[in-house]
Amino acid sequence: QVQLVESGGGLVQAGDSLRLSCAASGRTFRRYAMGWFRQAPGKERDVVAAIHWSTGTTFYADSVKGRFTISRDNAKNTVSLQMNSLKPEDTAVYYCAAALSYTDYDRPSGYDYWGQGTQVTVSS
Repeated sequence: QVQLVESGGGLVQAGDSLRLSCAASGRTFRRYAMGWFRQAPGKERDVVAAIHWSTGTTFYADSVKGRFTISRDNAKNTVSLQMNSLKPEDTAVYYCAAALSYTDYDRPSGYDYWGQGTQVTVSS
């Protein structure tokens, strides 16, 4: 089993920055992809960004390109999401996820483990 714990959420104003972190622990296995998703009230859970654990290849949703950066620290088993120029529409619960395969990295069904989520609220 794998445990994922997010941290770093909070309440900020539009234009501010936040950095989310996800600490992975538990059973050791080859992690192919880590992703960040978000879910606003009444909406579906959507991908924000994903990263291939070994190659560092990244994917970003169009809505966050140029503003968000996903990165991983192999030694610390952490994945981070640097969020700059935040907008009110970025308000959501953000989830960290781990996938055993990098096949469907852009959809929730492609991931096997999930964190509990952290709230990000951006005021206008």
